[in-house]
Amino acid sequence: MSLRAILGGSSRVRKSKGSGSAKRSSPASSRLSAPTRRKSSTARAKQPAGGEDAEDFFDDKLDDVGLVTALAINLNLRDTAQAIYYIRAHMFSPMPQEAAGMNSTRIAEVLNYRKRLPPIVTVSHIQTLLSSPSAVEREIAELARSGFLRRTVVAKRGDIGETLILAADFEQMVRVSPSLAENTKDAFVAYMKGNTGMQTVGGESLSKIQTSQLIQAGFLTAHHTGITSYASMSSTMNLYSRPEDKGTLTSLETVSRQPAGSLGTVGGEGAVHNAGGSGGRTRSTSAAASAAHSSGAATELKLAVPGNGTFLTLLSAALEHLVWLLGRSRFREVPESVLRDRWVGGVVGGEARHAGKHSRGEFAGVLPGQTRKWRQFYGLSFDWVLREAVGSGLVEVFETGSVGRGVRVC
Repeated sequence: MSLRAILGGSSRVRKSKGSGSAKRSSPASSRLSAPTRRKSSTARAKQPAGGEDAEDFFDDKLDDVGLVTALAINLNLRDTAQAIYYIRAHMFSPMPQEAAGMNSTRIAEVLNYRKRLPPIVTVSHIQTLLSSPSAVEREIAELARSGFLRRTVVAKRGDIGETLILAADFEQMVRVSPSLAENTKDAFVAYMKGNTGMQTVGGESLSKIQTSQLIQAGFLTAHHTGITSYASMSSTMNLYSRPEDKGTLTSLETVSRQPAGSLGTVGGEGAVHNAGGSGGRTRSTSAAASAAHSSGAATELKLAVPGNGTFLTLLSAALEHLVWLLGRSRFREVPESVLRDRWVGGVVGGEARHAGKHSRGEFAGVLPGQTRKWRQFYGLSFDWVLREAVGSGLVEVFETGSVGRGVRVC
């Protein structure tokens, strides 16, 4: 048989090759296309539906290459005094110059609200700006003893309840207060200068009339050192309060005031009952507790700053909203840039999609006055709120190594 006859039938060879190729390519193509279809359907199932929730495209946890110890952007910050001025200057975002979405009445309301807030900062915020919290605490104690700072503490508010104010600003608030008489102002300022590191005011240093005026003006507050019911604490106070701030019969503050070896050092006879349990409580114990609570001996006067309650209310609401924004993600963590866009009320990628309109001077997107940042928080800066959340222990910032810094709920 000739070689042509052996190699003949090219159609048979082509047929065999074509059929084999088709048999090999068909499973391969199915293997390549099937996972693609499964992945797209899974991605659609995981993606939240509706509104701004659809911007969360992170189906896996972010890489963590280490926590960020200091959140300072300005590298010129070296001490506590500089940090205080920096925090106060960067608390609010500047008012939009155009397309604010607010009328003149609302703009005036926002500006007046900012002006009424006291010039105070939290201790935890300063610690997030500087690299050494222990060094910051020592410096604050030294500045308070020297009379440069005034430190006030609001009970059952945790870290956000410890605030600082410059002594010069505190004295200025006293001098311009319309609720105080001139002799009360002079006596109170003289007492503050003579007791620089004190957070309480003795009852014998001021007259009853002067003390009453200072309490009504908001410079002094009455702190009851007796029994405080834990059930009467609000949900916001429970969120930020420390264990030692919960004033029960077995709290450290109450037990430390009892005589050594007495029944009160272990909580007293009705400790279980007052803590919410079913333990018995005698009538004499109840009467004694009520008498101790109503007596003036268990009350002390503490320094306060007028408007501190408004400041803490705004701060608490902002921190809760920031944690809620993080909770919208699957793993309760997002890149810092995404969280920033959520805080200002924008959508991820909105600036890129509307770059053409912005270049022509046209506005695209939601007006600032229609976002929660301006409607509820009067333009609080995102960086300021983030540092407060880190200082309060609610969130932590970490490096991802790929998409910048990430933020997650602790």
